[in-house]
Amino acid sequence: EGNTTDSDDDPERVDAAEEETDDDDDNFFDTREFLSSSSFKDNGSDVRASSFSSDDGLNTLGSEDDTDPQIKSVGNSFPYIKRRKKLPDPVEKEKGISLWSMIKDNIGKDLTKVCLPVYFNEPLSSLQKCFEDLEYSFLLDRANEWGKRGNSLMRILNVAAFAVSGYSSTEGRICKPFNPLLGETYEADFPDKGVHFFSEKVSHHPTIVACHCEGTGWKFWGDSNLKSKFWGRSIMLEPVGVLTLEFEDGEVFQWSKVTTSIYNLILGKLYCDHYGTMQIKGNREYSCKLKFKEQSIVDRNPHQVHGVVQDKNGKTAATLFGKWNESMQYVNGECSIKGKGQESLSEADLLWKKSKPPKFPTRYNLTRFAITLNELTPDLKEKLPPTDSRLRPDQRYLENGEYEMANSEKLRLEQRQRQ
Repeated sequence: EGNTTDSDDDPERVDAAEEETDDDDDNFFDTREFLSSSSFKDNGSDVRASSFSSDDGLNTLGSEDDTDPQIKSVGNSFPYIKRRKKLPDPVEKEKGISLWSMIKDNIGKDLTKVCLPVYFNEPLSSLQKCFEDLEYSFLLDRANEWGKRGNSLMRILNVAAFAVSGYSSTEGRICKPFNPLLGETYEADFPDKGVHFFSEKVSHHPTIVACHCEGTGWKFWGDSNLKSKFWGRSIMLEPVGVLTLEFEDGEVFQWSKVTTSIYNLILGKLYCDHYGTMQIKGNREYSCKLKFKEQSIVDRNPHQVHGVVQDKNGKTAATLFGKWNESMQYVNGECSIKGKGQESLSEADLLWKKSKPPKFPTRYNLTRFAITLNELTPDLKEKLPPTDSRLRPDQRYLENGEYEMANSEKLRLEQRQRQ
């Protein structure tokens, strides 16, 4: 919400679906190495004032910048809001509990129906996690501005970058968000991002979460029914639902999320991966197809995303490439991305780059933006409805590091909902 905190920290003003075959797997390459190329062009999409910007500033990747200054400045008139930069210090010492010991008897089952202790949760609800997809909403502000100028190609390129950017916050996030109670809500008024967001759990069986967000010249809404399966060493999450984005001039884009899996539940370091094909369908000139490459055991270059923008006649207007946990770039026209692609893609433009991590890391690996989502100031508490996620006692206890109280409250609420 647009409220200040009691923190004494100085304000920071620094910028901060159709299936494909595996025949084109060699189209993915080392984006990290490519981004170090001095010939890379920065199109300015990662440079803007924000309440969630990095302490160290943002290092641009090249000196060239042919982006219209008015496009780059979109959103700079939003007010600066002072927000918290860290979670409270934990009251209790955390207990170590084996995830395998808790879920070993549920192989093949839907884990959304399995009750786990609070130690496997992060202090956010699924309703708040929906808002994390809007962290880089400035991409939609820019898409709106490009469309107003008659550049439909740049509009869908920014929409595609936005669709990928929502996955960046999942890197290292292995804890489960709280499952909302039926009728639970989350409302976020963020004037520093120019957005107003609302989400609600609208169905318990099956679990369906609906959300709606309004920004500058655009509206975004959707619903999600997340189905999960436990296969012994991994958990597979299948999102069921459609996301819709509508601009004020009537142009609409729709897409669905790709599959997510969490690996190494028994041995090794837990990690998540996103894979599959995302179709972004537009109602006018362009549509986009993005392929998230599934990570293999020996993959030295994970998280690759590659896609194309095509017109109504199927002609490729632009090629996109990058990593969902780092950045997205594009080149005009059709481009065969093979090997490292540094020669053929030396003139690529940057659409989006992930923000730097917070100054005060959390054990949940929350981003700078995520750290602010459960903040509850006295004046905000008076304005919220009793159904808001920020008022859940178990979630608040967990954020404060009061693990015993958090666990007992979580069990109490789950038992009441089953009655």
